[in-house]
Amino acid sequence: MMYRISLLLVVFLAAAISIASEDKATIYVVHMDKAHITALDNILGDSKKWFEAVMDSITELSTEEDNIGGEEEASTPELLYSYETAITGFAARLSTKQLESLNKVEGFLSAVPDELLSLQTTYSPQFLGLQFGRGLLNRCNLENDVIIGFIDSGIWPEHPSFEDSGMTLSVSSGWKGVCEEGTRFTAQNCNKKLIGARAFYKGYEAVAGIIDEKSDFRSARDSHGHGTHTASTAAGRMVDGASIFGMATGVAAGMSSTARIAAYKACFSKGCAGSDILAAIDRAIADGVDILSLSLGGSSKPYYTDLLAIATLGAVQHGVFVAASAGNSGPYSSSVVNTAPWMMTVAASTMDRSFLTVVKLGNGETFDGESLYPGTSTDQLPLVYGASAGTVTAKYCINGGSLSPALVKGKIVVCERGFSSAVEKGQVVKTAGGAGMLLLNARSQGEELRAEPHVLPATSLGVSAAESIRKYTSSENPTASIAFKGTTFGKLAPSMASFSSRGPASIEPYVIKPDVTAPGMNILAAWPPTVSPSKIKTDNRSVLFNVISGTSMSSPHVSGLAALLKAAHKDWSPAAIKSALMTTAYTQNRMKAPISDIVSATPFAYGSGHVDPEKASHPGLIYDLSYDDYLFYLCSINYSPSQMQTLSRGNYSCPPKTMQTTGDLNYPSFAVLFEANSRNLSALYKRTVTNVGFPRTTYVVKVQEPEGVSVIVKPKVLEFNHIGQKLNYKVRFVESGEKSSSSDTSFGSLVWESGKYTVTSPIAVTWQ
Repeated sequence: MMYRISLLLVVFLAAAISIASEDKATIYVVHMDKAHITALDNILGDSKKWFEAVMDSITELSTEEDNIGGEEEASTPELLYSYETAITGFAARLSTKQLESLNKVEGFLSAVPDELLSLQTTYSPQFLGLQFGRGLLNRCNLENDVIIGFIDSGIWPEHPSFEDSGMTLSVSSGWKGVCEEGTRFTAQNCNKKLIGARAFYKGYEAVAGIIDEKSDFRSARDSHGHGTHTASTAAGRMVDGASIFGMATGVAAGMSSTARIAAYKACFSKGCAGSDILAAIDRAIADGVDILSLSLGGSSKPYYTDLLAIATLGAVQHGVFVAASAGNSGPYSSSVVNTAPWMMTVAASTMDRSFLTVVKLGNGETFDGESLYPGTSTDQLPLVYGASAGTVTAKYCINGGSLSPALVKGKIVVCERGFSSAVEKGQVVKTAGGAGMLLLNARSQGEELRAEPHVLPATSLGVSAAESIRKYTSSENPTASIAFKGTTFGKLAPSMASFSSRGPASIEPYVIKPDVTAPGMNILAAWPPTVSPSKIKTDNRSVLFNVISGTSMSSPHVSGLAALLKAAHKDWSPAAIKSALMTTAYTQNRMKAPISDIVSATPFAYGSGHVDPEKASHPGLIYDLSYDDYLFYLCSINYSPSQMQTLSRGNYSCPPKTMQTTGDLNYPSFAVLFEANSRNLSALYKRTVTNVGFPRTTYVVKVQEPEGVSVIVKPKVLEFNHIGQKLNYKVRFVESGEKSSSSDTSFGSLVWESGKYTVTSPIAVTWQ
C-alpha cells in the first residue's frame, strides 16, 4: 500500500516540480476535481491531507532536480489554505513553471491568481415597515436560531449590540463554529449572540506583508469598523439611547436582532485577499451558517474565474442564502458587481431621515445640506473659493499647501469633492485656520447628501446649490453662514444613491442586476470605540455608533431580512427567499411617485425595487431554483466543459444540446437581449411559480409592455388548488417596431394578481 501511495504521489506531482528558481512566485487559488481528490484522500488515510502531501512532495522533488542540474535551490511552494466545502482545492504560492505543470496533474481543473478585493440602525426597521411585536418581528419569529455569517473586517465583541442578555435558547447542536484565539481575542469574547469568530490573513500577508499589530489584529477583532457596522446592521441587539454626537437618537437594532452572529475576518487595511475570502466562506459553510453577508467585491469577470461567484455557488448548494453588495461605482452604467444569479445583489438608496443644515449666503439665498458636526452654528463669515483661498488646487482643499492660511483664516472655505475624503478636506481647512467648509457635489453626485462627522463647522450640498454657490463666490465680498438643525424626518424617499453601482451586468447580462435596493445612505450602526468616526489619524474622537454610507450598508439590511424570512419559513430555499424579496418590492416613493435617481430610476438602478419585508413574508407565489438549475443555466451560456468543471468541482457534465436558453432560468425578473440591427426579433421565456399563499386561488396576469416590444403570456390565468402546487407559463417578447426613443433599453413589468397578492417581475429589454 505504501508503494502505491508513493507512486500515485509521484505521478500526481512529477509535473509540478520547479526547475527555474528565477520564476516569480505568485498566490493562486487552485481548483481540483472533487472525485479525484476524495479518492487520493482515502488512500492517504489519517496520515496527512492530500494538500499537505502535495506541498511536501513538490519540495522534495524540486530539491532533487536542483541538485541534479546544479541549479540554485528553487523556491519552496507554500500552502496557504485547503478548501473542502465551497470549492475543492487549495491556495498556494507557486512559481510560473509550477503553475504550468499543474495542467499535467490528474484532477487539476483551473488556477486563478489571488487578488485584493475592497470593502464596498436606529431608524432602518421603522423605515422598512417593521414593528417590534408584530408581523415578522412577532415574539415567536424573534425566538429563532438563524445564523448569519459575515465575511468582513471582523467584529468588536464587547459592543452592547452583541450582548446576549435575554437570549435563553442554546446554540444549535449542529453548529461547528468556534471562537479562535488571537490578538486581543479569546473564547470568552463569544456568547449566545456572537457564537463564532475566526480570522483569515495568510493570503493578505503574502501580498501586503505581515500585519502591523500596532494598528490591526491577527484575530477576529475589528480595527476598521466596517465589520462591526455591518454585523450590527443585520443582527445587532436592541440598544437604548444609541446616537452619534446626540443625533439619530433612538433604539438601535439590527433587522433580525435575535439572529446569531458568526464573524469571519478576511479584510484588513489594504483590502481583502480572494484566497482569504474563499477560506472564510468555505469555513462558514462547514460551520453551519444559514446566511452569508458579503459587503465586498472586486471587478466583474466570467463566473468561472470569479472566486466569489464560485464560492457562493457552493454556499447555495449547501442551502445558504447569500446577500452581496452591488458596488459603489455608480452612477455609471454596467458598474454592478457580484452579479451571479445565485447571489442577491443589493443596491443602495436613501431613507427619509436627514441631519439638516441650512446655509445662508450674503445675497439672501439659502440651501439645505447635511452634516454630523456636533458644534454650534457659525456667524455670517467671509466666503473663499479657489484662487481666493490659495493655489490652483485650493478648490479641492487637499494636503500639501493647497490653502493659504493668510487667505482662509477666519473664513468659510468652499471645497469640491475628490482626491481626499470629506473629513480630510475639513481637517485641511481647520489646519489652515479656516472657520468652516461648504462641500460641493459634482454633477454625477446629484442632490445626494452624505452626512459626515466633520471636525469643524461644515456641510455637504447638492449639485444645484453647488452651482449657485460657485457663481456667488465670484461676487464682491461674498459671505455665508452654516446653521445646524440636527435630526429631521420627512425627506422624500427612497431615492437611489448616486454611488450605488448600476446595471446591466457587463459580463453575462442574462438576468437583471442589481436584484433589489435597500437603505444604504447615512446608516447608523455599531462602531469600535478605538476607531474614530472619520478614521483620519488626527481625529481622536470615540463613538459607539457611527453613520456611514455604501452598498456595504444596504447588503446587511437584506441579510437580516433574509434571516427573518428564514425563521418564518424554515422550508424555504435560498432562491425562494430571494424571490419573495424581489416580487414584493416597490418602485414608488412615499409620495407615490417613481423612485428618483439623477435622471429617473430604472430596474438597472434598483432591480425589482425597494425591499418590503412584511409583504415578502407573504408573497403569494415564489420562483424557486435548485443548484442543478443554476448549473443548467451555466450550460445555456455555453461554458466549456473545463469551465463547468471549475464551477461544479468536476462532478457535472452539461446534458446534450437542447432548446434550453438563458431565458429559461426560473428567475423572478426578465432580462431580454435583442440584436440591434436584426429583424423579426422574438424571445421565448419559460417560468414556474409555486403557490405559497391561499390553497385555492386564481391569478390573472397584467403586463406593462416595454416600449417597442409586445409581450404575450400563455396562459393568462393560473388556477391553484393547494399550497405547494407548481404551475408553468410562457412569455414571448416580440419587437414591435414601435419604439420612438433612441435609447437601447426599454422597461416594463409582468404582474400576477390575486386579491391579496401582487407578484411583480420587472422586464428589461436591451438592444445590443
